Amino acid sequence: MADVDLVRDGQHNIGHICTRQQCDRGNGDRLAFRWIAPDLTRTDYTFGDLERHSNLYANALRSAGFRTGDVLFIHLPKTPELFFSVLGALKLGVAVSTPFSRLGETALAERMANTTAKGILTKRRVARQLAGLRSALPSLARLLVTDIDQHQADGVLSAKALVREASPEFLADRTDESAPSFIHFTPGPTAQARAVVHVHGAVRHIGATSREVLRLKPGELFWCTSDHGWVTGTSYGIVGPWSLGVSQVHFGGGYTAEGWFGILEREQVSVWYTSPSVIRMLMREDPGLFAGFDLTRLQHVFGVGEWLDPEALAWSRRVLGRDVYDTYFQTETGGIVIANRPGLPIRPGSMGQPVDGIEACVVDDAGSVVPANVAGRLTLRTGWPSMCVDYLGDSAGYREKFRGGRYDTGDAARRDDDGYFWFGGRNDDIVNTAGHLVGPSEVESALLECPEVAECAAVRVPDAVFLEKVAAFIVVKPPHAPSDDLELDLKVRVSRRLSPIEAPQEVRFVDAIPRDEDGRVSREAIRARFPELYAGRVLPWETC
Repeated sequence: MADVDLVRDGQHNIGHICTRQQCDRGNGDRLAFRWIAPDLTRTDYTFGDLERHSNLYANALRSAGFRTGDVLFIHLPKTPELFFSVLGALKLGVAVSTPFSRLGETALAERMANTTAKGILTKRRVARQLAGLRSALPSLARLLVTDIDQHQADGVLSAKALVREASPEFLADRTDESAPSFIHFTPGPTAQARAVVHVHGAVRHIGATSREVLRLKPGELFWCTSDHGWVTGTSYGIVGPWSLGVSQVHFGGGYTAEGWFGILEREQVSVWYTSPSVIRMLMREDPGLFAGFDLTRLQHVFGVGEWLDPEALAWSRRVLGRDVYDTYFQTETGGIVIANRPGLPIRPGSMGQPVDGIEACVVDDAGSVVPANVAGRLTLRTGWPSMCVDYLGDSAGYREKFRGGRYDTGDAARRDDDGYFWFGGRNDDIVNTAGHLVGPSEVESALLECPEVAECAAVRVPDAVFLEKVAAFIVVKPPHAPSDDLELDLKVRVSRRLSPIEAPQEVRFVDAIPRDEDGRVSREAIRARFPELYAGRVLPWETC
């Protein structure tokens, strides 16, 4: 992949590259991001502002006792403070985890315990919830709270006060490419999510793919709609564009078709990075809605996180007059590894071709490469810069996934005669709902904590908009009985325990969970008994 001149004098620090280095290049007065609040008020921040505010947070964190190698959770909704604090922590050499802002407090505490996090930056409500869990978090020394004005006892500090007292001058120490940067979480084989460790050297691959796949360049405006709790939201909502000096839009509100198209038109967005689920939601709107918007500045649309079906591409061409370029990567890969992109003819339904620096192949169960057009497991040769370096607390699991010089993605795929790859679904039981990966074991564990549940199974089923959804099959424990109220209550409790994303969208009460001879859930029996859950959509793995 072409050199994008990101790393100078061995300085790999992502926070430095995205702020101070941009100012040194003469970009201090250039727009870094336009913040659009939920009420649509707009505030512009230059790269000079980004440098100053991130320096304030770096010094504030240092005054609170954080040092290189510590882990900080930043549990905030999308706000300017989120970006300032993330970059400030990275400048200080602190590894950052940015969980979804609606993650349940118990799941949040489990993730913090797994990483031995030293602190968390969050709102007062979450800090109060965590206070009751402090005994289970021996490493948690600091709770930095953004919406209190004064420091409190027991390590509860006002982030406002710390920033108010901090210096706006800070120069990051030279950071090696192997230094930890972001920690994201992804479902694993057990009820506990895996902590995926990334490094500062990832900026090379993320910056290169931002320029060569997404076609980002200074002077234009980019909008990545991904939440920062997802790797796309950090890799391509923070690192990629700002490492190149590219301006962004960040929106703090929710999705509406008219609202989002209003942003595309009003802000004159030139590159839009979103999910296929958004495209499928747009497909449900009256086509006349889009005729009233002037999108002449919109050059490229990219999709990420889930399979982009040919119908969605055909709709975009017909209604929007634009291609949607599908991009493929995972939490573990850290950046785009296979993609459709401008200059490469799209084969509808395909993932595209590997990007520069990525060697992908399809193998059978024995690990041997299979011929073209034969389905197997998608693997990648290890060593690209944005590849994760460990699963915290599960190094054995990491070595199992990254062995023999190849990474097993866990996805089924095939390669055609011309080098295009075609997604064939997950080889494991992970559910991909609107680009968010949900582990069935974690859902089942949350359900089994409910006294009404004797036995349960969580499985993936097709969904017309979100590709897949979680369906839960539940055996009720006497004297409780199935009811609509119990169904709603279980959904709410899982939502609070984990997150709304991970709560089952379908609940079916059954007399017994169908299992095979080895005691595993029999998905074939479930499909036979509930065919209506699997009807109405052809999924990629059914045609691979």
